Amino acid sequence: MPAEIQTLATHDAPHESRRTSPPLPEPRGTLSRLVVDTLRGGGSPGPLSLDTHDADPYGDDLQLALYLLYELHYQGFDGVREDLEWDPELLGLRRALEGRFLGALRANCRSTDSAEQALAELLVEPVGYSPTSVSHHLQRDGELWQLREYAAARSLYHLKEADPHAWVIPRLHGRAKAGMVAVEFDEFGAGRPEEIHAQLFAELMQDLALETAYGYYLDAAPAEVLATVNLMSLLGLHRSLRGALVGHFAAVEVTSSPGSRRLAKAMRRCGAGQAAERFYDEHVEADAVHEQVVRRDVIGGLLASEPGLESDVVFGIEATGFLEDRLGARLLSAWRDERSALRTPLTAAA
Repeated sequence: MPAEIQTLATHDAPHESRRTSPPLPEPRGTLSRLVVDTLRGGGSPGPLSLDTHDADPYGDDLQLALYLLYELHYQGFDGVREDLEWDPELLGLRRALEGRFLGALRANCRSTDSAEQALAELLVEPVGYSPTSVSHHLQRDGELWQLREYAAARSLYHLKEADPHAWVIPRLHGRAKAGMVAVEFDEFGAGRPEEIHAQLFAELMQDLALETAYGYYLDAAPAEVLATVNLMSLLGLHRSLRGALVGHFAAVEVTSSPGSRRLAKAMRRCGAGQAAERFYDEHVEADAVHEQVVRRDVIGGLLASEPGLESDVVFGIEATGFLEDRLGARLLSAWRDERSALRTPLTAAA
């Protein structure tokens, strides 16, 4: 293990990353500034009217504004009133931003595959090295600074990893609900707080000499990162999108095991530390089992009782892949030019 990381990695396990709420970030445009100013001011003095029709649905401004509004349903922000979670003006603005984002996703993801076909495509692994795969790159050529950037960026996802999927549980029943709860039980540590996957990721971050506080890297995260997190929240918060949320969940679980195997090898090759290795080792084993449960019970059970949701399941799978591909292109393009993929480069490891 590199000396600059070894000292930090031998410290005690980090405190719960969500013990405190993060501060509000810096705005990135008109939309996010309106949200930040409204939250900082304690609410809106009147209707929040702002035209969203010309906003880039995948751009920094809209994605940050949407992320901030969604975060009110999770941990909130330091100094922001908790009852703003249900402020009608903020909810109205969120609906407009969601419409722009969801409309763009539907335009970009128009697969006519069946759910079975969409899942089968996820199971096809490339033969040999894939130049468009982040995990392939990190396994073969990745450097420690790139692993640190990857972990910092993905922390916005992994420190809340299972939470948005849990919102679908009250909207399922029978076999689909039982299968979903079984997988989520593992994600939440099977009753052991030290085994919660979000906690394991915080320990991975500690091995990589990164800050483990929830939301710490929000300002550094590009829009492509925010969009992957916003998709989970969008699908999880709407009952009408429960089929798409199940599709998202399936895409994550089906592709996790082989990708995690490559990332575990990348951590070992770069000497990232035992906790960094363990997070991905855990996902290799657990998600191989989860894949079967998700395909057979969650999706199979859902479509047996609500066959009309099949196109939504496919949309969830397609949208997940679409946004992950955009994020992968951002990371690989920057790294191959030997530059940071983050909005703010990380400081050197202490």
